[in-house]
Amino acid sequence: MQKYSVNQHLIETVLSWVKSGEIAIPEIQRPFVWNSSKVRDLIDSLYQGYPIGYVIAWRNPNVRLKDGSISEGKKVLIDGQQRVTALTAAILGEYVIDTTYERIKIKIAFNPVLEKFEVQNPAILKDKTWFHDISEALNGNLGILKLVRRYLELNPEANEDKIEKAFTNLINIPKKQIGLIELDSDLEIETVTEIFIRINSQGVVLSQADFVMSKIAANTEFDGNVLRKAIDYFCHLAIAPEFYKHILDNDTEFAKTDFFQKMVWLKSENEDLYNPDYNDLIRVAFTPQFNRGRLADLVSLLSGRNFETRSFENVIAEQSFAILKKGVLNFINETNFKRFLMIIKSAGFISSKLIRSQNALNFAYIVYLKLKELGVNSAEIGSFVNRWFVYSILTGRYSGSPESAFDFDIKQIAQKPIDEYLKEKEEGELSEAFWNAELPQSLGTSVASSPYFHVFLAAQVKANDKGFLSRDVFVGDLISLRGDIHHLFPKDYLKKNGLARGQYNQIANYVYMQSEINIKVGNHAPVDYFKGIINQIETNNKLISGVSSLEELNENLLANCVPLEIVQMNIDDYSDFLAKRRLLMAKKIKDYYFSL
Repeated sequence: MQKYSVNQHLIETVLSWVKSGEIAIPEIQRPFVWNSSKVRDLIDSLYQGYPIGYVIAWRNPNVRLKDGSISEGKKVLIDGQQRVTALTAAILGEYVIDTTYERIKIKIAFNPVLEKFEVQNPAILKDKTWFHDISEALNGNLGILKLVRRYLELNPEANEDKIEKAFTNLINIPKKQIGLIELDSDLEIETVTEIFIRINSQGVVLSQADFVMSKIAANTEFDGNVLRKAIDYFCHLAIAPEFYKHILDNDTEFAKTDFFQKMVWLKSENEDLYNPDYNDLIRVAFTPQFNRGRLADLVSLLSGRNFETRSFENVIAEQSFAILKKGVLNFINETNFKRFLMIIKSAGFISSKLIRSQNALNFAYIVYLKLKELGVNSAEIGSFVNRWFVYSILTGRYSGSPESAFDFDIKQIAQKPIDEYLKEKEEGELSEAFWNAELPQSLGTSVASSPYFHVFLAAQVKANDKGFLSRDVFVGDLISLRGDIHHLFPKDYLKKNGLARGQYNQIANYVYMQSEINIKVGNHAPVDYFKGIINQIETNNKLISGVSSLEELNENLLANCVPLEIVQMNIDDYSDFLAKRRLLMAKKIKDYYFSL
């Protein structure tokens, strides 16, 4: 059964639907990103009679109002936003919001003698052979006779017939057609996504969060357009605090809202541990409030879906917008956001480069917000959030099908005490076999961005461990101040002995070390450079390291999970060294995890 219709419509008809709100243009693909020359080219294509492709709209379902009547759903544009926005700018003279969130007008000029279009510029404004803004001709305020007469008054030498023909073609542009593919309202979001991917020639992929943003932005009845701005603006401010002044200067209406007051704190915030995009914000705002993890459910709820009767009701849409608004306010709340980051940092994750899984971080924030809502003691919240965060990283819980995992976990956390559920997961996935066999085996990789290595480094930060062979510099300092990872068995030494890249670049051979110490270690075998270190301790000359006693040296090695036998090791011992260090690293991670 066909679930869509394909029709050709006059451009003026489509634009009238946009003006009346029958077609909503949510900023799914973010603000208007076309440059002015691309708008010019689109208008030229229409003038020349070339096709400009199809746009795709997904009809919102009809919803039952409180009085029992039915309200017909709007068409929501999910592909073709840039083209339709370009047409509203050039033909109707409407403002557009550019990539810097500025309200601008794009004015296209037309030369009827040359039958050529250009973006309006100072030179064109001084040239009377150009008609300076085609929207003045296309908006219906000037008839063909006035256009021709006015032009000939300024350019009496021009050929009247040619000018009349050119202006006639120009004002007929809105009569040209554009294809509209309209998707049925009862299509599942996955189907709509698949249709979009198959039709879109540019290979653009819409996320489920894009569809949520479309539903939010298209609903002005429940202030969805304001909510959409709140989500967008917060994410932008989190990265660029200077954007605060831009909002004040250019969006005075939004600056009056409660949303804006709740995010003002970002204007002086430079923390970059967690810079959420709109996808992250929507997921975290939605999941703990609705106890659901699938954004397709949120799309349905914002449309007014009654999951029991399978009908759509306006009252459900209204409730869903109110609940989502609460979730967004909880997310952007300064106390919540900063307290959450403080918790994550207390586990040793002091830098964004230690966090590879944004989904794990998102769900950790979900856990924080949910436990706070459930009234769990604040001290316990910190422990549970950190344990869940590290557990999810170690098990890769949200790396495969995050939505399914989000949905399952939030339902469990909402139904039973978090300590019970977490214990179930630990007993099932963090058994002794995991710590003693699986984890050491997982550490057998050369990828420095491995989540297991990141957890190991977080464990070192939390333990206030010092860098390898350092007396005063901590691992946390080296990470924060962009210190470097170096090799315990020097890379050049291993390469000279015939080892390949994948062999010498092993996690178990990595350590945070001061560059000046690494230079002094050179490319010698451990047995050789440790002779120098032990000699410096005995002679107190500190040529290589600040470590001043054998006891201090042993403590440093243990803190960095380096087998003490390394002081006697050479190339023949390298494989044995890696195996021993992996076991030590795994044990440190285990002790760290259960200390959280």
